[in-house]
Parts: sequence; C-alpha cells; structure tokens
Amino acid sequence: MKKFFLIISLLLFAAISRMAAQSIVPKATVITADGTEREVNATESAPLKVRFEPDIDRSDGYFEWRFYKDKVVEGEQYLVRHEESTEFTFTEAGSHLVCFYASFPDGTDMTSDAVTINISTSKLEFPNAFSPNGDEYNEVYKAKEGYQSIVEFKATIYNRWGQKLFEWTDPAEGWDGYFHGQPVKEGVYFVHVQAKGADGVKYNIKKDVNLLRGFTDTTNK
Repeated sequence: MKKFFLIISLLLFAAISRMAAQSIVPKATVITADGTEREVNATESAPLKVRFEPDIDRSDGYFEWRFYKDKVVEGEQYLVRHEESTEFTFTEAGSHLVCFYASFPDGTDMTSDAVTINISTSKLEFPNAFSPNGDEYNEVYKAKEGYQSIVEFKATIYNRWGQKLFEWTDPAEGWDGYFHGQPVKEGVYFVHVQAKGADGVKYNIKKDVNLLRGFTDTTNK
C-alpha cells in the first residue's frame, strides 16, 4: 500500500511540475505595408511591423511580453506589453529579443524562449539619371534597389531655377518626370534627399538628376 501511494505521489508531483512551468514557442508574423503577412526572415529592414502570438488556447491569465536589445538580461527590457497578443514596429537596427510569460489562476505558468528579430543597418543611394520615355525601364526616379532600414525619408525635386516640382516621403516611390500633369522637358534637375536610418545614420543627398526622354535601353529588350 505504501508503494502504491508513493507511485501516486510521484505521478502527481510530476504532473504539478509540468503544469507549473510549461514552455511554449511564440509565433512571429511580419505585417507588410500592403497588409499581407509572411514569416520573419533572418535579417529584416526597418521599419518592420511584427505581430507576436503565444499560440495557446486559453485567455484567462496574466500575460507579459518583454522586449530586449542584444541579449536577455532580467530587468533590462526596453518595453513590456500586458496582452495575450501584441504588435510592434521595429525602427532600430540590431538584434531584438522578445520573450513571453503567462500565469493562470490554476497555478499554471508558461514561459518561452526568445524570438529574435534582426534589423539591418541602413543603406540608401540614388541614381544620376532616369528615362521616362515609355519603354517600361527606368521610368521613375527613385532610390536604387537594395535600400534598407530607412525610418525617416523625404525627397524633393527642383528645376534649375529652384522651383519645387515634386516631393515624396516613401523611398519605394519616386518622380515620374511630370509637373502639374504635364511631362517636363529633357534636361538636368536637382534632388535633395533627407533621411535617417535605423542605425542612426543621417542622409543628406544633393545631386543632379539627368532626365533623358530620348534614351532607350536596348539591353533590356
């Protein structure tokens, strides 16, 4: 009989121990600018909006998300969220670690390993020319492909007399060579770009822009 109760006690102790500290794996989903969703890549470009979910089937507990920079050090989190699921937009370069904690009235506790979000350093370059001539190549003057982690951005196009022709605030967009609905003449214009990277780098790009309507790139035919 004593052996029977010992076995039962050991089983109960094991069950309580498992209940007291369950480990979970949170789900991280990137939400893009157009509202679509995807998995997190090894390295990402800021600004990056991510939704974190604990992947649990109960909502009667105390929840806590802790955000750390570079490594998990107790008490050194830069942000704490008290909700079952949360969304956050990362705007600073480096490694971010996100941990989830939960505690329930029945004594169950849940913890997670850190989810790592790596934000790249910034990069931003602009070309010297574009050719809005209808050949579907280089039709818009904008940042060169490969720009990354730009969290603040403003670009302005001027003509040779200093008149502002166009302005945009999204590095994915650009100038199509029009002003007040009409195509401007072929020639030299000027761009001024003011931007800031997730790594704190400030960009102040000033350069001539050659608008070449008569140029056709035959290499892309």
